[in-house]
Amino acid sequence: MREFYLQFGDTGENVKILQEKLKILGFYNALITGSFGNSTKEGVEAFQKEYSLDQTGVVNEEMWRMLFELTQIATIITNKPTLQLGSNGSYVKELQMMLKTLLYYTGDINSVFDFETLNAVKRFQFHNKITTSGIVDDQTWTLLDALFNNLNECAIENEDENISSIIYTVVKGDTLYSIARRFNTTVDAIKKLNNLTSNILSIGQQLKIPTVDSEEEIPIIYIVVSGDTLYSIARRFNTTVDAIKKLNNLTSNILSIGQQLKIPTTDSEEEIPIIYTVVSGDTLYSIARRFNTTVDAIKKLNNLTSNILSIGQQLKIK
Repeated sequence: MREFYLQFGDTGENVKILQEKLKILGFYNALITGSFGNSTKEGVEAFQKEYSLDQTGVVNEEMWRMLFELTQIATIITNKPTLQLGSNGSYVKELQMMLKTLLYYTGDINSVFDFETLNAVKRFQFHNKITTSGIVDDQTWTLLDALFNNLNECAIENEDENISSIIYTVVKGDTLYSIARRFNTTVDAIKKLNNLTSNILSIGQQLKIPTVDSEEEIPIIYIVVSGDTLYSIARRFNTTVDAIKKLNNLTSNILSIGQQLKIPTTDSEEEIPIIYTVVSGDTLYSIARRFNTTVDAIKKLNNLTSNILSIGQQLKIK
Protein backbone atom coordinates (compact mmCIF):
# COMPACT_ATOMS: atom_id res chain seq x y z
CA MET A 1 0.00 0.00 0.00
CA ARG A 2 1.30 3.48 -0.86
CA GLU A 3 2.39 5.37 2.22
CA PHE A 4 0.28 8.43 2.98
CA TYR A 5 1.98 11.78 3.76
CA LEU A 6 0.85 15.21 4.91
CA GLN A 7 3.25 18.12 4.93
CA PHE A 8 3.55 21.91 5.07
CA GLY A 9 1.36 23.61 2.48
CA ASP A 10 -1.22 20.80 2.21
CA THR A 11 -4.94 21.56 2.63
CA GLY A 12 -8.16 19.60 2.91
CA GLU A 13 -10.20 17.31 5.14
CA ASN A 14 -7.23 15.15 6.14
CA VAL A 15 -5.43 18.21 7.49
CA LYS A 16 -8.53 19.01 9.57
CA ILE A 17 -8.48 15.50 11.02
CA LEU A 18 -4.78 15.90 11.79
CA GLN A 19 -5.38 19.22 13.55
CA GLU A 20 -8.29 17.79 15.56
CA LYS A 21 -6.23 14.85 16.79
CA LEU A 22 -3.23 17.02 17.62
CA LYS A 23 -5.59 19.35 19.52
CA ILE A 24 -7.05 16.46 21.54
CA LEU A 25 -3.52 15.40 22.50
CA GLY A 26 -2.48 18.94 23.42
CA PHE A 27 -0.03 19.60 20.58
CA TYR A 28 -2.12 22.11 18.60
CA ASN A 29 -3.88 25.18 20.06
CA ALA A 30 -4.91 27.12 16.94
CA LEU A 31 -8.15 26.99 14.92
CA ILE A 32 -9.13 23.92 12.87
CA THR A 33 -8.59 25.36 9.39
CA GLY A 34 -7.65 22.44 7.16
CA SER A 35 -4.47 24.27 6.12
CA PHE A 36 -1.09 22.81 7.06
CA GLY A 37 0.70 25.97 8.18
CA ASN A 38 3.36 26.85 10.73
CA SER A 39 1.20 26.06 13.81
CA THR A 40 0.33 22.62 12.43
CA LYS A 41 3.97 21.93 11.55
CA GLU A 42 5.06 22.92 15.07
CA GLY A 43 2.42 20.60 16.54
CA VAL A 44 3.55 17.71 14.35
CA GLU A 45 7.18 18.23 15.32
CA ALA A 46 6.27 18.44 19.02
CA PHE A 47 4.34 15.16 18.72
CA GLN A 48 7.24 13.51 16.93
CA LYS A 49 9.66 14.67 19.63
CA GLU A 50 7.38 13.43 22.43
CA TYR A 51 7.04 9.97 20.86
CA SER A 52 10.66 9.63 19.69
CA LEU A 53 9.87 9.89 15.97
CA ASP A 54 12.07 11.62 13.40
CA GLN A 55 11.28 15.34 13.74
CA THR A 56 10.62 15.93 10.06
CA GLY A 57 7.40 17.92 10.38
CA VAL A 58 5.90 15.47 7.87
CA VAL A 59 3.05 13.13 8.85
CA ASN A 60 3.72 9.62 7.54
CA GLU A 61 1.86 6.31 7.91
CA GLU A 62 3.51 5.50 11.26
CA MET A 63 2.49 8.82 12.79
CA TRP A 64 -1.07 8.43 11.48
CA ARG A 65 -1.36 5.04 13.18
CA MET A 66 -0.09 6.48 16.46
CA LEU A 67 -2.48 9.44 16.27
CA PHE A 68 -5.50 7.19 15.76
CA GLU A 69 -4.42 4.76 18.48
CA LEU A 70 -3.83 7.53 21.03
CA THR A 71 -7.19 9.19 20.34
CA GLN A 72 -9.23 6.01 20.23
CA ILE A 73 -12.00 5.77 22.82
CA ALA A 74 -13.93 2.54 23.31
CA THR A 75 -17.59 3.07 24.21
CA ILE A 76 -19.15 0.70 26.73
CA ILE A 77 -22.49 -0.82 25.69
CA THR A 78 -25.15 -0.85 28.43
CA ASN A 79 -28.34 -2.88 28.76
CA LYS A 80 -30.47 0.22 29.29
CA PRO A 81 -32.88 1.57 26.67
CA THR A 82 -32.37 4.78 24.70
CA LEU A 83 -34.50 7.55 26.22
CA GLN A 84 -35.68 10.79 24.65
CA LEU A 85 -38.38 13.43 24.90
CA GLY A 86 -41.74 11.66 25.40
CA SER A 87 -40.31 8.48 26.99
CA ASN A 88 -41.73 7.33 30.32
CA GLY A 89 -41.41 4.56 32.84
CA SER A 90 -38.97 3.22 35.43
CA TYR A 91 -35.83 4.01 33.44
CA VAL A 92 -36.89 7.65 33.10
CA LYS A 93 -37.45 7.69 36.87
CA GLU A 94 -33.93 6.32 37.39
CA LEU A 95 -32.54 8.91 34.97
CA GLN A 96 -34.24 11.78 36.80
CA MET A 97 -33.06 10.50 40.17
CA MET A 98 -29.44 10.27 38.96
CA LEU A 99 -29.52 13.70 37.34
CA LYS A 100 -31.04 15.19 40.49
CA THR A 101 -28.36 13.63 42.70
CA LEU A 102 -25.70 15.01 40.35
CA LEU A 103 -27.35 18.48 40.60
CA TYR A 104 -28.39 18.74 36.93
CA TYR A 105 -32.15 18.26 37.47
CA THR A 106 -34.38 20.19 39.87
CA GLY A 107 -37.82 18.94 38.82
CA ASP A 108 -40.07 16.22 40.19
CA ILE A 109 -39.24 12.52 39.91
CA ASN A 110 -42.32 11.76 37.79
CA SER A 111 -41.05 9.09 35.35
CA VAL A 112 -41.91 11.34 32.38
CA PHE A 113 -39.18 12.55 29.99
CA ASP A 114 -40.45 16.12 29.70
CA PHE A 115 -38.72 19.33 28.60
CA GLU A 116 -37.25 19.91 32.06
CA THR A 117 -35.67 16.44 31.91
CA LEU A 118 -34.49 17.14 28.35
CA ASN A 119 -32.73 20.34 29.45
CA ALA A 120 -31.10 18.53 32.38
CA VAL A 121 -29.79 15.81 30.05
CA LYS A 122 -28.38 18.44 27.68
CA ARG A 123 -26.66 20.25 30.56
CA PHE A 124 -25.12 16.97 31.70
CA GLN A 125 -23.94 16.10 28.19
CA PHE A 126 -22.53 19.56 27.52
CA HIS A 127 -20.72 19.77 30.87
CA ASN A 128 -19.16 16.33 30.37
CA LYS A 129 -18.12 17.01 26.76
CA ILE A 130 -20.27 14.44 24.98
CA THR A 131 -22.69 15.07 22.10
CA THR A 132 -25.38 17.47 23.36
CA SER A 133 -28.32 15.70 21.74
CA GLY A 134 -30.73 15.42 24.68
CA ILE A 135 -30.98 11.70 23.85
CA VAL A 136 -29.86 9.28 26.55
CA ASP A 137 -27.90 6.64 24.64
CA ASP A 138 -25.28 4.07 25.73
CA GLN A 139 -22.59 6.73 26.03
CA THR A 140 -24.71 8.97 28.27
CA TRP A 141 -25.90 6.05 30.42
CA THR A 142 -22.33 4.84 30.89
CA LEU A 143 -21.10 8.22 32.08
CA LEU A 144 -24.16 8.74 34.29
CA ASP A 145 -23.64 5.36 35.95
CA ALA A 146 -19.96 6.01 36.52
CA LEU A 147 -20.44 9.48 38.02
CA PHE A 148 -23.42 8.46 40.13
CA ASN A 149 -21.73 5.34 41.53
CA ASN A 150 -18.56 7.31 42.23
CA LEU A 151 -20.35 10.15 44.02
CA ASN A 152 -19.80 8.82 47.52
CA GLU A 153 -16.46 7.17 46.82
CA CYS A 154 -14.33 10.23 46.11
CA ALA A 155 -14.20 11.50 49.71
CA ILE A 156 -10.84 12.11 51.30
CA GLU A 157 -10.87 11.49 55.02
CA ASN A 158 -9.29 14.26 57.05
CA GLU A 159 -9.68 13.95 60.80
CA ASP A 160 -7.49 16.95 61.54
CA GLU A 161 -9.63 19.77 62.91
CA ASN A 162 -7.35 22.32 61.27
CA ILE A 163 -8.37 21.55 57.67
CA SER A 164 -6.15 23.27 55.11
CA SER A 165 -7.83 24.74 52.03
CA ILE A 166 -7.35 26.67 48.81
CA ILE A 167 -9.52 29.48 47.45
CA TYR A 168 -11.49 28.80 44.26
CA THR A 169 -13.55 31.39 42.33
CA VAL A 170 -16.76 30.09 40.73
CA VAL A 171 -17.06 30.48 36.96
CA LYS A 172 -19.95 29.94 34.53
CA GLY A 173 -21.03 26.29 34.37
CA ASP A 174 -19.65 25.31 37.78
CA THR A 175 -21.68 23.19 40.19
CA LEU A 176 -20.72 22.03 43.65
CA TYR A 177 -20.43 18.51 42.29
CA SER A 178 -18.16 19.47 39.37
CA ILE A 179 -15.91 21.46 41.72
CA ALA A 180 -15.81 18.58 44.21
CA ARG A 181 -14.78 16.19 41.42
CA ARG A 182 -12.12 18.57 40.16
CA PHE A 183 -10.46 18.85 43.57
CA ASN A 184 -11.06 15.24 44.66
CA THR A 185 -13.35 16.09 47.58
CA THR A 186 -17.10 15.98 48.27
CA VAL A 187 -20.04 18.37 48.00
CA ASP A 188 -20.72 18.01 51.75
CA ALA A 189 -17.10 18.84 52.61
CA ILE A 190 -17.23 22.05 50.55
CA LYS A 191 -20.63 23.07 51.96
CA LYS A 192 -19.48 22.41 55.53
CA LEU A 193 -16.24 24.36 55.13
CA ASN A 194 -18.08 27.33 53.57
CA ASN A 195 -21.20 27.15 55.80
CA LEU A 196 -23.42 26.75 52.74
CA THR A 197 -27.08 25.78 53.16
CA SER A 198 -27.87 25.62 49.44
CA ASN A 199 -26.31 24.08 46.32
CA ILE A 200 -26.79 27.29 44.33
CA LEU A 201 -23.58 29.10 43.33
CA SER A 202 -22.92 32.58 41.94
CA ILE A 203 -20.35 33.47 39.29
CA GLY A 204 -17.43 35.14 41.06
CA GLN A 205 -18.27 33.53 44.41
CA GLN A 206 -15.16 32.44 46.31
CA LEU A 207 -15.12 29.02 47.94
CA LYS A 208 -12.66 27.41 50.33
CA ILE A 209 -11.77 23.96 49.01
CA PRO A 210 -10.42 21.40 51.52
CA THR A 211 -7.02 19.92 50.72
CA VAL A 212 -5.09 16.95 52.09
CA ASP A 213 -2.05 17.37 54.32
CA SER A 214 -1.41 13.67 54.77
CA GLU A 215 2.13 12.46 54.04
CA GLU A 216 0.70 9.32 52.46
CA GLU A 217 0.43 9.42 48.69
CA ILE A 218 -3.29 9.31 47.84
CA PRO A 219 -4.21 8.80 44.18
CA ILE A 220 -6.84 10.98 42.53
CA ILE A 221 -9.81 9.11 41.05
CA TYR A 222 -10.52 10.36 37.52
CA ILE A 223 -13.41 9.28 35.26
CA VAL A 224 -12.69 9.11 31.53
CA VAL A 225 -14.88 11.29 29.28
CA SER A 226 -15.15 11.61 25.51
CA GLY A 227 -11.93 12.92 23.96
CA ASP A 228 -9.65 11.77 26.78
CA THR A 229 -6.40 9.96 26.07
CA LEU A 230 -3.76 8.71 28.48
CA TYR A 231 -1.44 11.43 27.21
CA SER A 232 -3.94 14.28 27.70
CA ILE A 233 -4.83 13.01 31.20
CA ALA A 234 -1.15 12.68 32.11
CA ARG A 235 -0.47 16.26 30.99
CA ARG A 236 -3.51 17.55 32.88
CA PHE A 237 -2.31 16.02 36.16
CA ASN A 238 1.40 16.65 35.60
CA THR A 239 2.33 12.97 35.48
CA THR A 240 3.28 10.44 32.78
CA VAL A 241 1.44 7.86 30.69
CA ASP A 242 3.64 5.10 32.11
CA ALA A 243 2.88 6.14 35.70
CA ILE A 244 -0.88 6.00 35.07
CA LYS A 245 -0.63 2.64 33.27
CA LYS A 246 1.49 1.16 36.06
CA LEU A 247 -0.84 2.36 38.84
CA ASN A 248 -3.90 0.98 37.01
CA ASN A 249 -2.27 -2.20 35.65
CA LEU A 250 -3.05 -1.15 32.06
CA THR A 251 -1.52 -3.00 29.14
CA SER A 252 -3.06 -0.83 26.42
CA ASN A 253 -3.51 2.89 25.70
CA ILE A 254 -7.20 2.42 24.82
CA LEU A 255 -9.65 3.99 27.30
CA SER A 256 -13.40 3.58 27.81
CA ILE A 257 -15.84 6.39 28.57
CA GLY A 258 -16.78 6.09 32.25
CA GLN A 259 -13.61 4.13 33.09
CA GLN A 260 -12.16 5.03 36.49
CA LEU A 261 -8.44 5.75 36.65
CA LYS A 262 -6.24 6.26 39.67
CA ILE A 263 -3.96 9.23 39.02
CA PRO A 264 -0.61 9.22 40.86
CA THR A 265 0.16 12.19 43.06
CA THR A 266 3.48 13.27 44.47
CA ASP A 267 4.78 13.33 48.01
CA SER A 268 7.36 15.97 47.12
CA GLU A 269 7.32 19.14 49.20
CA GLU A 270 7.82 21.14 46.02
CA GLU A 271 4.64 22.84 44.78
CA ILE A 272 3.55 21.09 41.58
CA PRO A 273 1.76 23.29 39.00
CA ILE A 274 -1.54 22.28 37.43
CA ILE A 275 -2.23 22.60 33.71
CA TYR A 276 -5.05 24.99 32.78
CA THR A 277 -6.50 25.28 29.25
CA VAL A 278 -7.60 28.78 28.22
CA VAL A 279 -11.28 29.15 27.25
CA SER A 280 -13.23 31.98 25.65
CA GLY A 281 -13.37 35.06 27.90
CA ASP A 282 -10.27 34.20 29.92
CA THR A 283 -7.67 36.83 30.78
CA LEU A 284 -4.49 36.47 32.80
CA TYR A 285 -6.15 38.54 35.53
CA SER A 286 -9.31 36.40 35.68
CA ILE A 287 -7.24 33.20 35.74
CA ALA A 288 -4.98 34.61 38.46
CA ARG A 289 -8.03 35.46 40.60
CA ARG A 290 -9.58 32.05 40.03
CA PHE A 291 -6.47 30.24 41.26
CA ASN A 292 -5.54 32.72 43.98
CA THR A 293 -2.26 33.75 42.34
CA THR A 294 -0.93 36.76 40.39
CA VAL A 295 -0.57 37.69 36.73
CA ASP A 296 3.20 38.07 37.15
CA ALA A 297 3.48 34.61 38.72
CA ILE A 298 1.65 33.01 35.77
CA LYS A 299 3.70 34.92 33.20
CA LYS A 300 6.96 34.00 34.92
CA LEU A 301 6.05 30.32 35.22
CA ASN A 302 5.06 30.15 31.54
CA ASN A 303 7.79 32.46 30.16
CA LEU A 304 5.15 34.83 28.77
CA THR A 305 6.16 38.26 27.47
CA SER A 306 2.61 39.39 26.63
CA ASN A 307 -0.81 39.37 28.29
CA ILE A 308 -2.50 38.07 25.13
CA LEU A 309 -3.94 34.55 25.42
CA SER A 310 -5.24 32.09 22.81
CA ILE A 311 -8.25 29.79 23.23
CA GLY A 312 -6.89 26.29 23.84
CA GLN A 313 -3.53 27.60 25.12
CA GLN A 314 -2.25 25.60 28.08
CA LEU A 315 -0.85 27.38 31.14
CA LYS A 316 0.98 26.04 34.17
CA ILE A 317 -0.61 27.41 37.35
CA LYS A 318 0.80 27.13 40.87
